[in-house]
Amino acid sequence: MPLASPTVTEPLFLTATRESYDIVAEDYAVRVGRLFDQEPISRAMLAAFAEQVRGPVADVGCGPGHVTAHLASLGLDVTGVDLSPKMVEIARRMHPDLSFFVGSMTALDLPDGELGGLVAWWSIFHVPPEVLPEVFSEFRRTLAPGGRLLVGFHVGDERLSPEMAYGHPVTYDAYLLEPGRVADLLGQAGFEVTARLTMEGRKRPQSCLSARAV
Repeated sequence: MPLASPTVTEPLFLTATRESYDIVAEDYAVRVGRLFDQEPISRAMLAAFAEQVRGPVADVGCGPGHVTAHLASLGLDVTGVDLSPKMVEIARRMHPDLSFFVGSMTALDLPDGELGGLVAWWSIFHVPPEVLPEVFSEFRRTLAPGGRLLVGFHVGDERLSPEMAYGHPVTYDAYLLEPGRVADLLGQAGFEVTARLTMEGRKRPQSCLSARAV
């Protein structure tokens, strides 16, 4: 009698993040698109990234696809990936000419070394710090040598556990991160950090790190 395959249990943070963003997706899509239009410095970082990239790009944690569409407008061959099926549904509806699929940044359904660039634009917000090495190693796996990475995140050293977001109940946690610690983890994963930017955000400081796969 063959043995049953072991059941693989998804980490709770992924389940909570997916379920929460499925709930808030429609209201989130309306709000973040407007906010992105008011962020010239963020768009400047994305423009610099676009100038450096050679090859296809993944926008990981793409949400409703506003950053994916912006990258495409800069001339990049870009695909959006998000954990939330509802977010991907909205992204496909809002940007029918672009490609989006459901996936997790902990295990991207992409071949080794396929990408010329990868963007994680505020999408590591819900990743526990102890899981970041796994995520950054996965980013490095998908990038070709010399491939470009752009990561945006909220600055601090704190775990947040909101009960409401975008007018809906949520169950995810969120994490503020120190730029130096993120840079160290990227270095351990096989990246060279080439630029850092810290700026004031609406609620707390924000940081962007640009890196090259080595």
